[in-house]
Amino acid sequence: MAGGWARDGAVQDQIDASVEDAVLEARSNIQTGESAEFCEECGEAIPEARRLAIAGVQFCIACQSKLEATEVSRGGINRRGSKDSQLR
Repeated sequence: MAGGWARDGAVQDQIDASVEDAVLEARSNIQTGESAEFCEECGEAIPEARRLAIAGVQFCIACQSKLEATEVSRGGINRRGSKDSQLR
């Protein structure tokens, strides 16, 4: 299927590697441990239901929402190089 200098299955290998990277990143963001009773950012009490539902939670909902809004998205760029970038 692949042509030129790429071996057969190279495109699928890139897709598999990108998916594996995304899974590893998601797993690294999973919180573990004991949940905090008070938000580390604002000091407000974290509701018990939230502490029980999310292991290792450290922020209240408002502060967590602000934190997630400021995180930079990695975007959809394949850092291993796409076929189009190799043709230029």
